[in-house]
Amino acid sequence: MPPRAEIRTQTKTVHGVELRDDYGWLRASNWKDVLRDPDALPKDIRDYLEAENTYCKTLMAPTRPLQRALVKEMRGRIKEDDTSVPQPDGPFLYYSRYRKGGEHPLICRKPRHAKAGSKPREQIMLDADALSEGKDFFDLGDASHSPDHNLLAWSADEAGSELHSIRVRDLATREDLEDRIDDTTGEMVWARDSRSFAYVRLDADHRPSRVFRHRLGTDPASDELLHDESDAGMFVDIDETQSGRFLLISIGDHETSEIRVVDLALPDSRPVTIAPRQLGRQYSVEHHGEAFLILTNAEGAEDFKIVTAPLASPGSEQWRDLVPHRQGTLILSHLCLAGRLIRLEREDGLPRIVIRDLASGSESQIAFDEEAYGLGLDAGYEFETDSLRFIYASMARPAETYDYDMATEERTLLKRQEVPSGHDPAAYRVRRIFATAKDGAKVPVSLLHRADTKLDGSAPCLLYGYGSYGSAMSASFRTRPLSLVDRGFVYAIAHVRGGTDKGWRWYLDGKRDKKTNTFTDFIAAAEALIETGFTARGRIVAQGGSAGGMLMGAVANMAPSLFAGILAEVPFVDVLNTILDDTLPLTPPEWPEWGDPIRDVAAFETIRSYSPYDNVQAQAYPPILAMGGLTDPRVTYWEPAKWVARLRATMTGGGPVMLHTNMEAGHGGSAGRFDSLKETALSYAFAIQAIGEAWPKAGGQEAGGPEA
Repeated sequence: MPPRAEIRTQTKTVHGVELRDDYGWLRASNWKDVLRDPDALPKDIRDYLEAENTYCKTLMAPTRPLQRALVKEMRGRIKEDDTSVPQPDGPFLYYSRYRKGGEHPLICRKPRHAKAGSKPREQIMLDADALSEGKDFFDLGDASHSPDHNLLAWSADEAGSELHSIRVRDLATREDLEDRIDDTTGEMVWARDSRSFAYVRLDADHRPSRVFRHRLGTDPASDELLHDESDAGMFVDIDETQSGRFLLISIGDHETSEIRVVDLALPDSRPVTIAPRQLGRQYSVEHHGEAFLILTNAEGAEDFKIVTAPLASPGSEQWRDLVPHRQGTLILSHLCLAGRLIRLEREDGLPRIVIRDLASGSESQIAFDEEAYGLGLDAGYEFETDSLRFIYASMARPAETYDYDMATEERTLLKRQEVPSGHDPAAYRVRRIFATAKDGAKVPVSLLHRADTKLDGSAPCLLYGYGSYGSAMSASFRTRPLSLVDRGFVYAIAHVRGGTDKGWRWYLDGKRDKKTNTFTDFIAAAEALIETGFTARGRIVAQGGSAGGMLMGAVANMAPSLFAGILAEVPFVDVLNTILDDTLPLTPPEWPEWGDPIRDVAAFETIRSYSPYDNVQAQAYPPILAMGGLTDPRVTYWEPAKWVARLRATMTGGGPVMLHTNMEAGHGGSAGRFDSLKETALSYAFAIQAIGEAWPKAGGQEAGGPEA
């Protein structure tokens, strides 16, 4: 019998509407303490979560041999002693690698120019495997070498709560200095003199809000404050221009941005604002010579444009168009290398790289001919270079890393992702179809299947979706889904509205009052796969995580009979309660994405109409596996826990409904590259089991059972 959560009803009235929450008690009053110390979780809540884990383990017990086989297969596709392509910086080549059997990377370097006849000697700057020993959780954050190449600043999260501690290692002695800074985001940017670096500290509400400058050998309590963000709706991040000249302090939410720059060559320099924040205006900054090059949506440039501004007066009144706005061609990012501007853009759902000679204005492109593929830039460390590194992959073709000579336009293949157990791209087919949404919009769906899979409706399908924050789903190579595809599955990605897969308008049409387009697009994608013979009703397992988990909760409520199963990973399903609570870390910055239900009645009613937890119905549901992380600060553990409890108490049949909470990890699950395979194996075993219709008929049992 499944666990049954005790009902302890909490009520509140918002905009004249009484909201009843029978399972709000699952949110620990000391949840902030739990982020730091999982042992602080109250016993009654821990008992319930552990009972759910036991139930999930029991129900999935028949699949344990399958899970072990899946782990073995997925591990077999990982090159255990893999090494990244070295990036040059001055006298060294920097790279990371894994030792055979290692869970975590080694951060390494070797001389750039070896003596004739000799092999460059490797220096292991940081051994994350050794650092993780004896810890229940360990995730290496950033590792950044100083400009003089003598020091390495590094960070790590040891609870899964994304609270990183920063240390500094002397690369000559291989010992860490006494400097230690806790409660940071984990990123750092060095000053040019290698004696100080900037970092972001999280506040008591777990929000990245303050930027500090730390000088080596000083007490972090006396660190110089560079920026203190008073608006709880804004997040703060740091980066640096590719030239290495400026620290970038980025302040923003999902609609508005502001950037302040700090001259890294001047040890005591203070931030200078590029352009003050203006509601709805977004921009990002690069530097070249005596100008800033700014990617922005200003003046109605919905799909963004690139402008220039002088260093001395970079305000928006000085912005001049360099790459004009073109509707339907979304500029994703831009990069400056000496004499050149590089931009990554997407048109008709496919990416390309465009290189512009800043002196002549001439442009060249890098693109590929497949129906669906992914393309990305790897900026590296250097600015004065003719070499541009990019990575290409398709759903069937492993990632390929190239250096592109921008002077000769020649490509050099540096590395092709190895699949040790073997992989033949010719054995697979990559397709792209378009589903017709309720309002006539054409929704792209990227597909991968084996060439010998029968497309007569008999094939099972795993359909993945996200559709929030403007995030596009790349049609890149993923080794893990091959375990399903090789078992006859069609693996599909629905590029639903809420992402930017078809431009910025595609995003705008899937947020706030138009959020339900995300859900109906996904349902349309599933129906298109059925109509075109790729699969059949009841043969589709839907998968999504985080905001994609909200999508899973919504479609489970709206079209439960369409799916054989629902995989909801760290699912954002308690949307209304979360977005009504401005004390949670992510809530104020989320209002531009979902609407502000505290002050806006219409936003309240819109969210209330689709929030998965609030719309669970007395109907049959397909099998559901919800997965959470106890120390997750993004989607708190109680969201999937409450959702599962309400499903069980309300549903009239179907199921089973299972909850698995990782009691030692957060939003990303297990951090080790092999440990994480176990969670994927559980998900895929669930998908295979759901298609096989071998579940016990839980039915009414899902609404009963002993209380926990």
